[in-house]
Amino acid sequence: MPSRDFKRTDRVGAELRRELAILVHAAVRDHGLPSCSVSDVEVTRDLDWATVWVTALLPQQSKDVVKGLNELAVEFRRSLSRTMRLRRVPELRFKYDDSVDKGERIEELLRQSPPQDSDDSEN
Repeated sequence: MPSRDFKRTDRVGAELRRELAILVHAAVRDHGLPSCSVSDVEVTRDLDWATVWVTALLPQQSKDVVKGLNELAVEFRRSLSRTMRLRRVPELRFKYDDSVDKGERIEELLRQSPPQDSDDSEN
């Protein structure tokens, strides 16, 4: 039997990411949350929990974003249960994805470092 390239958890996570992106965008607009977007969704093997990774436009507001989205998690889950064809929609946990911030910090450090001349290394 050939192996599957995608696990069911990966497919469910991708579908959740698409649906949650729409819901989070509406929540930002309707509830006055700071601007944010869904970067990834990780689902447990038993499909009981989904960790939703979000990024904020302003990193200083990340705690407010995560707190607000976790308060709306039950509402999001209810909405997902109506739109998705799953027997049981996983419980949602929102966490801040700081990988974008780390990448920007590395770029800033690289821009600040003086360029290395290749002529100096040959002599």
